[in-house]
Amino acid sequence: MIDFTTPEGLEILRHSTSHIMAAAVRELFPEVKVAIGPAIDTGFYYDFDKDTPFVPEDLEKIEKKMKEIIKNGEKFERVEMKKEEAVKLFKDKGEVYKVELLNEIPDEVVGVYKSGNFTDLCRGPHIEKASQIKAFKLLTIAGAYWRGNEKNKMLQRIYGTAFNTKEELNDYILKLEEAKKRDHRKLGKELDLFIIDDDIGPGLTIWLQKGAFIRNEIEKFWKEEHYKRGYELIYTPHIAKVDLWKTSGHWDFYRENMYSPMKIDELEYVVKPMNCPFHIYAYKTKKKSYRELPVRLAELGTVYRYERSGVLHGLLRVRGFTQDDAHIFCTPEQLKEEMLNCVDFAIFLIKTFGFSEYEVMLATRPEEFAGTAEEWDAAEGTLRSALIEHNIKFTEDAGGAVFYGPKIDIKLKDALGRLWQGPTIQFDFNLPRRFDVKYVDNESKDQYVYMVHRAMLGSLERFMGCLTEHYGGAFPLWLSPMQAQIIPVSEKHFEYGEKVLKVLREAGIRTHLDKRAEKLGYKIRDAQTQKIPYMLIIGDKEIESGNISVRHRKDGDLGASSVEEFIEKIEKEITNKE
Repeated sequence: MIDFTTPEGLEILRHSTSHIMAAAVRELFPEVKVAIGPAIDTGFYYDFDKDTPFVPEDLEKIEKKMKEIIKNGEKFERVEMKKEEAVKLFKDKGEVYKVELLNEIPDEVVGVYKSGNFTDLCRGPHIEKASQIKAFKLLTIAGAYWRGNEKNKMLQRIYGTAFNTKEELNDYILKLEEAKKRDHRKLGKELDLFIIDDDIGPGLTIWLQKGAFIRNEIEKFWKEEHYKRGYELIYTPHIAKVDLWKTSGHWDFYRENMYSPMKIDELEYVVKPMNCPFHIYAYKTKKKSYRELPVRLAELGTVYRYERSGVLHGLLRVRGFTQDDAHIFCTPEQLKEEMLNCVDFAIFLIKTFGFSEYEVMLATRPEEFAGTAEEWDAAEGTLRSALIEHNIKFTEDAGGAVFYGPKIDIKLKDALGRLWQGPTIQFDFNLPRRFDVKYVDNESKDQYVYMVHRAMLGSLERFMGCLTEHYGGAFPLWLSPMQAQIIPVSEKHFEYGEKVLKVLREAGIRTHLDKRAEKLGYKIRDAQTQKIPYMLIIGDKEIESGNISVRHRKDGDLGASSVEEFIEKIEKEITNKE
C-alpha cells in the first residue's frame, strides 16, 4: 500500500507518471529514444532523443494518450533479469541510452519495469497500476544535455507534475501562473531593473538605474548594520596569482568552476571565485593576541565562477556576482557567541526584508573531512546549541556539510511558499591550516584561529531576484526605486508640480514629475503598472489649497494632504522599513 499524501508516496506517484508519459511518447513517436525520467521536488521529467523538436501541441497529444493508458489501468510489473539479457533487450529496441546506463551497473542482475508495451530500466518502486494516477499535467519543454554534460548530445526534456487529487493539482497550476507573473526576468525587463545581454556575455548583469537604486539601498543598510555589529569593511582585488588558489585548495578542488588563467608579467593570474584568501591576508597583516579577537571582516565582493550556459537563469544563476561576504576569526571559546550573533543577525535581516517564514538546516560531517572527528563534534555541538538556545526549529542534514566544516543554512519562504537559499554560516577547519592563520593565546603560544565564513544575503544578484518575485515587483517603500510620482492634470499645473518635486527631493524622497502629454487616467494606470508606491495628483483644487491629492498603489485614493504631512508620513514608513 502506498500513501500518496506522504512525500515518499508522492515521489512514487510522480515517478510512475513519468513512465506513463514515456510510454505515451513512444506510442506517438516510435522513432524516439528515451533517456531518464526521475521524480523531482515539483513533479517529474523525462528526457527524449528526437530529431525534430517537440511543440506545445505535442504536449496535448501526449496528455491525451496518457489518459488512455491510465484508463486502461495497465499494471506495473517488476522483472529481474541478467544484465546481458537486459543489454540485448534494449539494444534490440534501439535504446542506446539505456544500454549505456546498463554497462555502468556492476550488478549481474538488474530490474526493469513493464507497463503495457513499454519496458524501462528502473530500480523502482512504482504504483500497482496506471489507474491510480488521478491528477497530472504536462507543463513545459526544455533542452537538456545527456547526463548534464554539454559535450554530450542535447536532448528534449518534458516536464510535468502529478498530485494525489485534482484540487491539489489545480492549486499548483494557479501558483505556477502567479509565479509566471512574478518571474524576476519578466519584471526586470518591465520595470527597467537589470539586463543580461548576450553581446556582453551570458550570466553577466548590468544593473539599470532603477535596479541600482534598490541595490544601493540594500548596500547602505547592509553596511550600517555590519558596523553596528563590530564588522570592519575591506575591499579586495578581482584577480590574484594562481599560487594563491593552489594554497587555498581551490585550484585542486574547484578548478572546473574557475576561469582560465591570464598571463601578466609572465605570471598566471585568475579572476577570483571566492573572497576568503584575501580576507585571510587582511587578518595576517599583524600578529594578533587573543585579546584582539574576534576580528570580523566584511566585504561586498564581486566574484566570477564558470556556470554552464544551460544552467544560467536570470539573476538566480549568473557568472559574475557580488557576495555579501564576511569572515570571523576567533578563539574556540568565542565560537559559540559568534555563531549566536550570526544567527541573530541573519534572522534580523531576513525579517527586515519581509520574509516572515524560513527553514533552518544544520549540515554535519561528511565521509571525507578536514580536521579531526573530535574537532567536528565540538564544532557541530556549538552550532547545534546556538540554534537550540535561540529556540529555533531546525533539521539536521547528516553528512551534508562540505569537507572543511559544518554549517547552518537558512532558506527563505516567499509569498508563494517557495523556498530560496538564504543566509549561510559556515565553520572552516581547512583554510586556517593551509594559510597558517594563528593568534597568540594567554600562555603566549601560537594557536590556529577558528574561522567562520558567513553570507547573510548570499549574493546581491540572487537576493534581488528573490526579492523581486517575493514582492511581485511592488517593493516596499524604502526599497522602491521611485517612491512617489507627481501627476499634473494638465500642462498649466507643471509649475506647481516643479515646486512640490523640489521640496520632496530635498527631503530625500525619490520623486519624478510626469510631464507627458497623456490623459490623467493613463498616467495613473502607468504609475500603477510601474508599481510606484504613491501617486500625487495636482490640479486646480490642489493649487488653490496648496495641497496634493495622494493615491496609493494598493489602497487607492487617500485624499488630500499637505506636502509637509505627506513627507512626515513617508519618512516614518521609510524609517520603519515598511
